[in-house]
Amino acid sequence: MAGWLPADSTLLLSGNVSHRQTGVAAGGRCHRTALTHDATSTERVAPMSILRKMPVQHVLDRSRQNTLKRNLSAISLAGFGVGVIIGTGIFTLVGVEAKEHAGPAVVVSFLVAGVVAALAALCYAELASAVPTAGSAYTYAFATLGELFAWIIGWDLLLEFALGAAVVSRSWSGYVANLLGLPPEWFGEQATVNIGAVIIIAVLTVVAVAGIRESSRLTNLLVIVKVSVCVLIIVAGLFFVRGANLHPFVPPAQPSDASASIVDQPLIQAVAGLEQSVYGFGGVLTAAAVVFFAYTGFEALANLGEETKNPKRDLPRGLLGSLAVCTVLYVAVALVLTAIVDYRKIDAGAPIAAAFESAGAPWVGALVGLGAVTGLTSVMMVELVTLGRIGFAMSRDGLLPPKLSEVHPRWRTPHRMTIAIAVLIMLLAGFIPIAELADMVSIGALSGFLIVALAVPVLRRRNPDLERPFRVPFSPVLPVITALACLYLMTNLDVFTWLRFGAWLVLGLVIYFCYGRRHSVLARRTEDADAGK
Repeated sequence: MAGWLPADSTLLLSGNVSHRQTGVAAGGRCHRTALTHDATSTERVAPMSILRKMPVQHVLDRSRQNTLKRNLSAISLAGFGVGVIIGTGIFTLVGVEAKEHAGPAVVVSFLVAGVVAALAALCYAELASAVPTAGSAYTYAFATLGELFAWIIGWDLLLEFALGAAVVSRSWSGYVANLLGLPPEWFGEQATVNIGAVIIIAVLTVVAVAGIRESSRLTNLLVIVKVSVCVLIIVAGLFFVRGANLHPFVPPAQPSDASASIVDQPLIQAVAGLEQSVYGFGGVLTAAAVVFFAYTGFEALANLGEETKNPKRDLPRGLLGSLAVCTVLYVAVALVLTAIVDYRKIDAGAPIAAAFESAGAPWVGALVGLGAVTGLTSVMMVELVTLGRIGFAMSRDGLLPPKLSEVHPRWRTPHRMTIAIAVLIMLLAGFIPIAELADMVSIGALSGFLIVALAVPVLRRRNPDLERPFRVPFSPVLPVITALACLYLMTNLDVFTWLRFGAWLVLGLVIYFCYGRRHSVLARRTEDADAGK
């Protein structure tokens, strides 16, 4: 970048500000923009304020000036949404949570998680249609709650999607090993280095860097295969349903494993001093908090606002449409699975495939394995694309090194950020087991949704005249309910997950106060204004 920021990275701080183009670097890679402040401007943001905010109008202006290519339609967005949502949740978590926490009532767990996700999607839809930009929740927080909150949510999003991609890549590796008979010491959870997980991330990173259109085409193809397999599971499963397996629908509460420590207990139980237990309605809610992992991903669409042809119309449709399709599929598959096999006998490793094998239909199990491979591939594809855009937005604002927001001269994608985060994911996926990664995804997503929900009424108050093609009904009541629901689900995650989440936040705050606060574009522009006096 040769010391220059892209045109869309320079922030309007206050007062009457005008853009003055001073040149464009050769090849169109970087735009040089200067901002001149009117002498009559009196409102300023303190250089070191951690709650300085990004003007909404600037977010809209830089979205119009963006250097990313607009290729996505509503159908492409819906494909991305279904592609990232349906994955580990439907092929693995549904069985694990039925067996360990909820029994057949895991269907209710998916409904509860789906309702909370739908409420969050409404909030995302309003913000995404009004402020279509890369960075989504991060940018919304920057415009409404301030820079520190924006950094925290951006840091959480990086956690959510990076760990999510690592978890899914290890699942993918295991399914491929099972289908092709590959050596488990290289492709299984017992592997010292999970080569399969590393290889798939490397291959998909090349596709993600090559361009959003190529990523979209691959994802939509994989989604067709994945949804077809889900429909097959539901239809074929109807022939093997046994009503007796659904009783009792909510198994009675019982003490959990006596060897479990307090850090393995849900936070809400630990704080209330309750005995750790499974099943019962408490188990249903614990399962809801865990299976929320299965819904994470729809917010990835909000990061594609600058690459959508008509973001004000297509983003809400893509968000709500993909979530509706996935919720129906999740509930139907959960109901069929728990009706085919007794919840206490579910195979936690490959629940759906094993259920059909026990019912005498191994051919369905083989097709489920194929669907899992394609489904997990599409999830990783969208997560890599999303991570690149979140990092692009944070780097563009100066909170991460500016080199990470450079756009490739040919493919017009944030290639440096995508490659950098892919290397991190490969390290995580290669060495850390799934069990130590999974729950962190849910708590990262829920914290992001909480911030987005609060941003809706704040933005309405700060910018009442902003055009909103989609509006959350019953605001501010519904956004507040959404935020409280997210917080409640978070409290149903175990104490150890909260401790790791706290450690991640502390690391993020150290990076922010040591680098981001001083290098933020807002801080630099204010310092330049002071120097010009």
